[in-house]
Amino acid sequence: MQDFDLVIVGSGSGNAIPAELDGARIAMVERGVFGGTCLNVGCIPSKMFIYAADVAMHVRESERYGVTASIESVDWPAIVDRVFGRIDPIASGGERYRSEECENITVFRGSGAFVDHKVLEVDGEQLRADRFLLAAGARPFIPDVPGLDDVGYHTSDTVMRLLELPARMAVLGGGYIATELGHVFDAFGTQVSIINRSGSLLRSEDDDISARYTELAAGRFDLHLDTAVTQVERTASGSIVLHLVHHGEASTLEVDEILVATGRVPNSDQLAVERTGVQTDPSGRVIVHEDLQTDVKGIYALGDITNRYQLKHVANAEARVVFHNLVHPDDPWRMDYSIIPHAVFGSPQVAAVGLTEHEAATDGVPFVTTLKDYGTTAYGWAMEDSTSFVKLVAHAQTRRLLGAHIIGPQASTLIQILIQGMRFGQTVDEMAREQMWVHPALTEVLENALLDL
Repeated sequence: MQDFDLVIVGSGSGNAIPAELDGARIAMVERGVFGGTCLNVGCIPSKMFIYAADVAMHVRESERYGVTASIESVDWPAIVDRVFGRIDPIASGGERYRSEECENITVFRGSGAFVDHKVLEVDGEQLRADRFLLAAGARPFIPDVPGLDDVGYHTSDTVMRLLELPARMAVLGGGYIATELGHVFDAFGTQVSIINRSGSLLRSEDDDISARYTELAAGRFDLHLDTAVTQVERTASGSIVLHLVHHGEASTLEVDEILVATGRVPNSDQLAVERTGVQTDPSGRVIVHEDLQTDVKGIYALGDITNRYQLKHVANAEARVVFHNLVHPDDPWRMDYSIIPHAVFGSPQVAAVGLTEHEAATDGVPFVTTLKDYGTTAYGWAMEDSTSFVKLVAHAQTRRLLGAHIIGPQASTLIQILIQGMRFGQTVDEMAREQMWVHPALTEVLENALLDL
């Protein structure tokens, strides 16, 4: 058994070790690719694929601007190489740095699980420490569909490394992973069928956003809503047949590949955290206090293993809190989840922060809303945009913004202005009138929405 001052499980946001811990003897445990989900199979590679997909979509839609253009070919291997030719060296370089250049850090490669109180075993090697940081992330949830394991499938962990672009793909799910990667493969020419058990896509978004996204997706994808997959099987020719049920009616769908994008589950069960006294909620998330410490003194958790947001910027904020508290236990910081923005990089983009209209109504908050189309601004005219909009939810009495929801180009960038206003407690009147808005930039749609309130 080896003793350490700190054991970190996971090399994603848990790898943000501050200089103040240079004197501590640290063990870092990683079973997969060094650098975590975001770097290797999540945010960064997917957005690099999405940028290329957006370029392809611009070409597809160029005629509406009087430009005649077409896509001659899509070099899928070159697209894959562009992405992972940059990412893979970063991952391997990060591991090499921690293993070879950080004298106080020992990297253990393999799956870890607790075997006793504050004792973690990694491939037969036992590590003991007074302090642990659990940052082991989450993994794709795989639904129990007969035949799925037999025919084979992809998740977001593997689909971006396909050797060739499939002609037909079924995507199971209707959340951000399904819509983002569905956008990628459709833009490059794959016939994409999205199969979702609920009646809308992105149903955790504001109702108006979800409805508009679903409407636009129905005009682009082979969309199967309120539909369950009851069985899958492989044909003699090598294709895959999915057996579907929609409102009691059975049908089949033939594809070449399946992408399972039905959510993610925390890896707490694989760590056997209960053996060290750490509690989890019914979904498997590690339960922590505001200082991100579990009920077990000295054991902290951050990222997808503990929070419901599963966003890199949230994990990074949690890392700042955890590492401060490890260095300054007598002056702890507390994590603030009151303003958590997110974005979905499908086509169109979606971005949001704060309460939806439904949540505001459920909470009994006195509120007012407005919805402003991109097409009411000069830049919206230039874009020939007729489907994008900004929706704001504000407190009817305090005049502060409660929520913002955007669907359309540059949504992930536009939302940041409103996040800042919310963070610093500005009223909608102050946000609208106490600054100059560049004309005729797309940001005017925000100005006009705020003025409406």
